[in-house]
Amino acid sequence: MSILIGMQSPKNLLQLIEKYQAGTATPEEKQVLHDWYHSFDDEQAEIFSEDLREEFLEQHLLERLRASVKEEKPRGILSLLKRWQVAALLLLVPATIFVILTNKPAAPDAEAVAETRPVQQEILPGGDRALLILPDGKSIELDSLGNGLVVQEGNTSVEKAANGLLLYRASQEESGSDNTVEYHTISTPRGGQYKVTLSDGTKVWLNAASTLRFPVKFTGAERHVEVTGETYFEVAHNPQLPFIVHAPGTDVQVLGTHFNLNAYNDEEDIRTTLIKGSVNVKATSVNQSGQLLPGQQSRITPDGKLRIHDNADVEEAIAWINGRFQFRSAGLKTILRQIARWYDVDVEYRGNVDMRFSGQLARSEQVYNVLEKLKLTGEVNFVIEGRKIIVTR
Repeated sequence: MSILIGMQSPKNLLQLIEKYQAGTATPEEKQVLHDWYHSFDDEQAEIFSEDLREEFLEQHLLERLRASVKEEKPRGILSLLKRWQVAALLLLVPATIFVILTNKPAAPDAEAVAETRPVQQEILPGGDRALLILPDGKSIELDSLGNGLVVQEGNTSVEKAANGLLLYRASQEESGSDNTVEYHTISTPRGGQYKVTLSDGTKVWLNAASTLRFPVKFTGAERHVEVTGETYFEVAHNPQLPFIVHAPGTDVQVLGTHFNLNAYNDEEDIRTTLIKGSVNVKATSVNQSGQLLPGQQSRITPDGKLRIHDNADVEEAIAWINGRFQFRSAGLKTILRQIARWYDVDVEYRGNVDMRFSGQLARSEQVYNVLEKLKLTGEVNFVIEGRKIIVTR
């Protein structure tokens, strides 16, 4: 199950806790409150015995609530109102913790939930869908093919395996004096994702609305590929053959490493997040370079400048390959851009929706359920019309 609570809204948390204690919370509201509490069940808590764990988590939760309120800095009469709400919330938390710990809500009855929901068009999540584009321009819909051999390119066979994987197998036989380099392109639509293992053993994941152009078999002194959108790489180590990823506005050079590259043209920054090894990132428009170490993230800003940030949220950067949306104080429009790509929907904004959220959501749910969890924060509302999401306050 997933959670998503706007920690900038103590008023809504207070209402949820009050409804929980009064026995009037819906099954979905109980689950949200339960998941919200257990989002504080981090690695630090695991070192405590069971009898001390509740006390630790209670204190941990209270500290985070106080910190979230301080960040808001409310003014005037709103300040008095929010202080009263938070004070009440902090008083209610200890008693409610015991209830949440000892009474995990049962899964809501499917028929009862269905009766209370308005009729909405079912918009399902994306899946393993992609086009393979060959050198002659011919395209193959990979999701419509059965597993097995897709095409033979010289000494390299291209095979479709299970679970959205395309596998390039290079024969050990030499092709004589033929140095012709053939390029393939894999393109995922909105609502699609795919994974490919290149002829050198490098693994690449493609998120929705992304492309990867690469040689069928690597030749020469370097390995070059081109990408757009979002891709995750596990590069096969080979010190003699540096691996270079080209994306609009940036080049990333590696020997063997794991990293995520987000280069969507509708995002503000181009972000490279390093998980393992080291990479050299170059901002091509200003010819500026920098080296990343594990846990760091580079950002190339709209003016082409390169910035390197320590202590990057690695889990957030690669959540998509693990089947999740994950956010930490992310703007609503940033969240909905990801949702729009994965569910292949359009988004229309009406009014000011400048707000931030933290939490995580499963990419396996239909879009209605995802939006309902966002609505439970009490900060935003959604209407679905066909394949359009209309966002209001």
